[in-house]
Amino acid sequence: MRTCQYNNKLEPISVKDKMSGKRIVIATFGSLGDVHPAIALGLGLKARGHDVSIAVSEFFRSKIELEGLGFHPIPPELGNLEPAFIERILDAKTGTQTVIRELVLPVLRQTYSNLMQAIQDADLFISSDFVFAAPLIAQKTGIPWVSYLLSPASFFSVYDPPKLPGFVNLPQLPSVERALNRAVLQLARLTTVQWFKPVRQLRQELGLPPGNHPLFKDKYSPHLVLAMFSSVLGAPQPDWIPQAQVTGFAFYDQLLPGQDLSAELTDFLASGSPPVVFTLGSSAVQRAGNFYTESLEAVKALGCRAIFLVGVEEFQNELPTPLPEGMIAVDYAPFSELFPQAAAIVHQGGVGTIAQALRAGVPMLVVPYAFDQPDNATRVVGLGVAQQISRESYCREQVVTALRQLLNNPTYKIAAQSVKERVNAEDGVQSACDAIERALARLNC
Repeated sequence: MRTCQYNNKLEPISVKDKMSGKRIVIATFGSLGDVHPAIALGLGLKARGHDVSIAVSEFFRSKIELEGLGFHPIPPELGNLEPAFIERILDAKTGTQTVIRELVLPVLRQTYSNLMQAIQDADLFISSDFVFAAPLIAQKTGIPWVSYLLSPASFFSVYDPPKLPGFVNLPQLPSVERALNRAVLQLARLTTVQWFKPVRQLRQELGLPPGNHPLFKDKYSPHLVLAMFSSVLGAPQPDWIPQAQVTGFAFYDQLLPGQDLSAELTDFLASGSPPVVFTLGSSAVQRAGNFYTESLEAVKALGCRAIFLVGVEEFQNELPTPLPEGMIAVDYAPFSELFPQAAAIVHQGGVGTIAQALRAGVPMLVVPYAFDQPDNATRVVGLGVAQQISRESYCREQVVTALRQLLNNPTYKIAAQSVKERVNAEDGVQSACDAIERALARLNC
């Protein structure tokens, strides 16, 4: 591991060497919606001559190595979670607590140990949300550290509060709204502080100061925080930390490098009018509930064409075979290839799926499950490009009503096309790479 000239503990690096290829480690946690932006960023940095590795669950090793990026395994292992546990993770009210307290923090020490090995001889360490070992590593070693967030909700702004349980939205009374949301945030800090006892214990063992709240403050690098989403979805707010920079979305969606639409899907798309696409991303699809069966009944009632992305066979989202004419079910397709050919997209509201739908300029129906998904849904509804149905209310009648609006009211398509132009004017990967290299130059790395 190498450090910057400001750190007098280790030998500094020559300034003239500062923009030669650097060794960079990106650590992340989560589903494909979390891993894909890390891969996009890694490929962007690699294209600039840097040596990039990604530290994440072993489950994603082959995907990352096939892209020519280095790989370092860190826990938790995500490939063998029990269905009942996944259902608890997807609970809208308690899912975040379950992930943090039962999945992430029990392996904090092992994560710290693995990451310490991963950053040996590295010039820069980059981490996403929920990598709670990252601030400890940065403080313990002095390695330059950049952090990033994927959705506006993660900034917990009182000026643009996350549309999550407990937060208040009073647009006609902004000062009252901000005061109430400050109280909500303070209560959230107080009620969640005990979740992070393992972090404080590890800090003490490492001889580090107690630190601040890992979820609300310590996740921010003092050097640079990348807000890796479009300004269309969330603009900087007065209470954001000053080192935050909105980059735009970082796009990547290949199951395998160079993967295109299957011949089966290509033929289907060419055989008729644009279909409605139904997908639950890579997490919610594992516990879809009635999503696909109710969707099928809605499509029958509407008489439209449809594509169902149902995931692998073990998720047990089988639809009747054969499906009626004008419908097809497949396990997965690259969103960047499929979405632009859709009439509408019905999905769970993960920020990666949101990004691809906005980029395609296609109206959407959002059925949020958990995490930032309710907030993302509210934001795209506010843009005039979407409608929203709660997971509990998702049924044939509701879907038919919402899709009729999206398909027949031209204002949704007009708004979606307008947003598409704004999203495509951004280049999230290049903006993030530029910001990272500027930070390296400032730090004399």
